[in-house]
Amino acid sequence: MTEHEHEHEHDSTDRADGAADVSTGTSTETGDAGAAIPELVIISGMSGAGRSTAAKCLEDLGWFVVDNLPPALIPTMVELGARSQGNVARIAVVVDVRGRRFFDNLRESLADLDAKGVTRRVVFLESSDDALVRRFESVRRPHPLQGDGRIVDGIAAERDLLRELRGDADLVIDTSSLNVHELRAKMDAQFAGDEEPELRATVMSFGFKYGLPVDADLVVDCRFLPNPHWVPELRPFTGLNEEVSAYVFDQPGAKEFLNQYTELLQLVAAGYRREGKRYVTIAVGCTGGKHRSVAMSEKLAARLATEGIETVLVHRDMGRE
Repeated sequence: MTEHEHEHEHDSTDRADGAADVSTGTSTETGDAGAAIPELVIISGMSGAGRSTAAKCLEDLGWFVVDNLPPALIPTMVELGARSQGNVARIAVVVDVRGRRFFDNLRESLADLDAKGVTRRVVFLESSDDALVRRFESVRRPHPLQGDGRIVDGIAAERDLLRELRGDADLVIDTSSLNVHELRAKMDAQFAGDEEPELRATVMSFGFKYGLPVDADLVVDCRFLPNPHWVPELRPFTGLNEEVSAYVFDQPGAKEFLNQYTELLQLVAAGYRREGKRYVTIAVGCTGGKHRSVAMSEKLAARLATEGIETVLVHRDMGRE
């Protein structure tokens, strides 16, 4: 897929793109003749990060998508959905936050929804500055906030404006290295299905020398373990190899670390559930993302699965060397 096609799919006009919901389970009842309040997902994020692609994917999954809706009208949209006699059970609203007053309206709307007991989630589409610049340049469009400045100036202004919303997001997806199909696969993995699990986890191995994953909620550093890279017979292999994995977990502290970190994650997961957080990304790093982090991620993901946490395993940097 070309850069032009990638950007066009990710955010064809750099307008807010609309899309779908986070949970598919229960809906709350209003006092209005028992009308069910639709569940709500708000999709936002950086211009050019793929909001329109995410919107289209969720629309294909059956969500009622409203694109570019002013935040002040979100509670009204939910009320209309509640009057639809169940025809609109799940609503996704894409918002494009480009002004301070616009953001204040969104914050007020979210507070209003919380006061009414509306189940709502926020999905934030993120991407690196380099990736965003390439996408804008490939379609020869200015960034909506750059004014008379450069594209990077608009990106910086938007990051500053969205910082608080990103911090409150239930799910952050970094699209820097994703093509259209990979982004759709991520959305399908999170939103498809008839039942919403209590908590979904993504365990991602990575190499510190390639940079921290920007969508990580928790970061684990495995560089305290000896590196199989310096063992000639293990160097060509990855942490998926049984011999490499055995070498990693034969090192002092490796098994203890896995056991104790799994116990810590159980406490964290319980807190996330209480706070209504449904998604967590755990980044497990070593120097190159090839041996130690891969082996540890494999074991950690298996442990989480046995704890009843639906887990997706991703090896971000394996094979880059």
